Amino acid sequence: MPTPIRRIIHIDMDAFYASVEQRDNPALKGRPVAVGHCQERGVVAAASYEARKFGVRSAMPSLIARRKCPELVFVPPRFDAYRAVSAQIHAIFARYTPLIQPLSLDEAYLDITHPLLRRASATAIAEEIRASIFEQTGLTASAGVSYNKFLAKLASDHRKPNGLFVIPPGMGQAFVAPLPVGTFHGIGPATARRMNGLGIHTGADLRACALDILKHHFGKAATFYHGIARGVDDRPVEANRPRKSLGKETTFLQDLHAESELAQAMDTLVAQVWAGCVKRELSGRTVTLKLRHADFTQLTRSQSFPHPIKNEATLREAGSRLLAPLLPLTKPVRLLGVSLTGLVLPGQPAADRQLSLLP
Repeated sequence: MPTPIRRIIHIDMDAFYASVEQRDNPALKGRPVAVGHCQERGVVAAASYEARKFGVRSAMPSLIARRKCPELVFVPPRFDAYRAVSAQIHAIFARYTPLIQPLSLDEAYLDITHPLLRRASATAIAEEIRASIFEQTGLTASAGVSYNKFLAKLASDHRKPNGLFVIPPGMGQAFVAPLPVGTFHGIGPATARRMNGLGIHTGADLRACALDILKHHFGKAATFYHGIARGVDDRPVEANRPRKSLGKETTFLQDLHAESELAQAMDTLVAQVWAGCVKRELSGRTVTLKLRHADFTQLTRSQSFPHPIKNEATLREAGSRLLAPLLPLTKPVRLLGVSLTGLVLPGQPAADRQLSLLP
């Protein structure tokens, strides 16, 4: 019996955090809203569509956002409220399939190849989900429907906000061909720039590039890039996908100049990361340090261990060893981060340890 064509839906809430704030405070409706703090070191966590018209985007420094949009209204984030709405949304997803892969509070893949509730088509299910979300939360969602994750994600972006788009079987390669590679999920800005430097600007350019050449320039990721240029993506929807990392980072209110201040910040971050490990009963084998200078140049350093780290003191020692070669400081430090990857459960054998996946 032939394998059925997969039916994948990608649901993405529209300007989620900002939309929750506008819903809960009618005075914000129709106004440019940024979730975050308007202060010297603040960063925009989310922007309403009214704010996006002025060029305001998430992860943008708050002062730059204010310059772009003087009428911008900043509201502090309320993550408890966002998590509560996310739970409502995921309960709706669960009516149709157990195969749900959350990407964040407001975004998920659903595999409805074998749905729990029969409907005429995957598109009908996507429409029903969007209608239920709006009825229960008062918020809009965009949906993409296709036969793999990569195309479903592209489709949901295609008709935002509050839209639905379908890429049917056989149409993936043609749909991808004219699109800039920088719009592809899994190709970040740095990779897109490298591709542009090789003359790869669109999906058609990427398809024309031989796999051997892609492997030479992009290593293991080349097979993924080679596939998506042809509308091929065999990655499954991973329900209960295991966590890949635990980490914390902080952007300082004032740039740090003293090594003692940096060491204190390191201790705080290590304590937070280890508390997360204890809470989730996880440990890991690789420690990564991220340091960003005031001029936005960034350094990362990692160290891997043959066995999972057993306690906070070991994690702190590893972080200190990674930091030591970067001292004395030659430039002020804006951000410091510590993360732990290669996560394992207590007693989990080495063969079962999580490996990194393609984007």
